[in-house]
Amino acid sequence: MRARGFFCMPAVFDLFGDEVPEGWGKRGRPPHLVDDKKRCKVRLLLAMGRKEAEIAAALGITEPTLRKHYFRELACRQTARFQLEGTVLLRLYEEVEAGNVAAIKELGKKLDKAAIADSDFARRVAEQSQPKKPAKLGKKEQALQDARTPDTATPLGRLMAMRTTDNDKLN
Repeated sequence: MRARGFFCMPAVFDLFGDEVPEGWGKRGRPPHLVDDKKRCKVRLLLAMGRKEAEIAAALGITEPTLRKHYFRELACRQTARFQLEGTVLLRLYEEVEAGNVAAIKELGKKLDKAAIADSDFARRVAEQSQPKKPAKLGKKEQALQDARTPDTATPLGRLMAMRTTDNDKLN
């Protein structure tokens, strides 16, 4: 029998503060109840880079149940961290506008960190656009390469170079 309180709230909660579903303790598994708090928990765990098995364990459900009820949240796995970071920055900016000194300092730190990341990105792009130097060869590899490419500054080298081009034309 479920007792109802003055505010018509169910009086039966588990240790984590979640409502105990109807039929708990009876035959069969009780249905998973989805609410905004659990959806938020899934998004936060995704933003922290957790795997589906870890998220399911945190909710006390199986992975198929997680995929069934939270497929929208799982679909935006790549953007979850950016959405969370955007929300945090927005709240931080609102506090800065209100004159919160601690928020001003924190926003300054985040902006400095973003500037450093941007400069690192710009440096990596510049490195990729520059032609890469050929790999340095060891002594034996260099000797082999020198033996295969004749020195055309000498008469013997010119003769060997002509011979290799003639062989290439025959093949």
